[in-house]
This record gives sequence, C-alpha cells and structure tokens, in this order.
Amino acid sequence: MACNNLIDLIIGSCSNNSGGLFTSAKAFSMDDVSTYTFSDSTWNVTGLTLSTSAIDLEFRRNTSNYTEDGAIDLVNGSSFVTSTINFVFHRREASKSKAIKLLGEGQQYLGIVVGDMNGKYWYFPNAQVSAFGEGSGTARADGSKYSVTLVAENDFLAYEISKAIFDTL
Repeated sequence: MACNNLIDLIIGSCSNNSGGLFTSAKAFSMDDVSTYTFSDSTWNVTGLTLSTSAIDLEFRRNTSNYTEDGAIDLVNGSSFVTSTINFVFHRREASKSKAIKLLGEGQQYLGIVVGDMNGKYWYFPNAQVSAFGEGSGTARADGSKYSVTLVAENDFLAYEISKAIFDTL
C-alpha cells in the first residue's frame, strides 16, 4: 500500500512565537456534534456545528496548557497521539465543583477547543476528564483552585479551527 507523498511545509518563521493558552476554552459532548467538515488540503476543521451550545471554560492566563505526544509502535504498526489538556480554575465554590463533576460524569467523550497565545485555535475531539484535584492552598497568597486534566487519544495532532467557528460554538 502506498502512503501519502511527503510535503514541504515545515519551514522557519519570522513571526513571534508565544506559549500558553488564552483565558477561555469551549467544551461540548461529542454526542452534540451535528455537522463536522474537514479540509484535507489545509488540514483544518472547516465546519463544526452543535445541537446544543458549548460551555465556556474560563481560566487565568499562565495557568493552563496542552501537550501532545505521539506513540509509534514500529513492531505492531500502530500510531496514535495522546493529547493532555490541563486547566486551572481559581477560587473554589459549589457551582464550579458541580460543573467539574458534570464534565467528567460517565466518562463521556468531549470536544475541547482552546486558543493559544499565537492566535491559533485547536480542536481536540474525544477527550475525557482523567483527573481533577487541588484545594485551599497553604498560605493566604496561595489562593484556592481546581486542576482538571483531560486526555484524548486520536490518530492525529489537534486540528486547527478558525476563531469564527470557535465563536459560534
């Protein structure tokens, strides 16, 4: 079986490169995805509509991130990417405790869209809450908070999605 042709797209950039995430993300149940379109030529999500609105996840800057790690087994011929998304939500309160519980309820599959500090938006399908924790902190300056970790295993790195689509979710 022939594989796809290699393409020359990994080039240097003169643009600024910033780490971190914007201060909000969107989450939705994968069961609520009504339509989904993807462009093989641009490797972008070109359409995503939901049967219900996504929920907003708001966090402070410099607290949340994602990582993507490829696992390639040359013996078995299997490849996949593990995406780990970490959110930190400040100030513990009952409404956030309930929202986190519902986010992970039933180990449901979630779609997560995050914006990075380079102005790019990334779509992580089939994510599940894998852990949550934190607490009161020790000193008054520590503040109270929650940490929530979501993990997805897909055949691909996160797909880019436009801000226009992000805004409609």
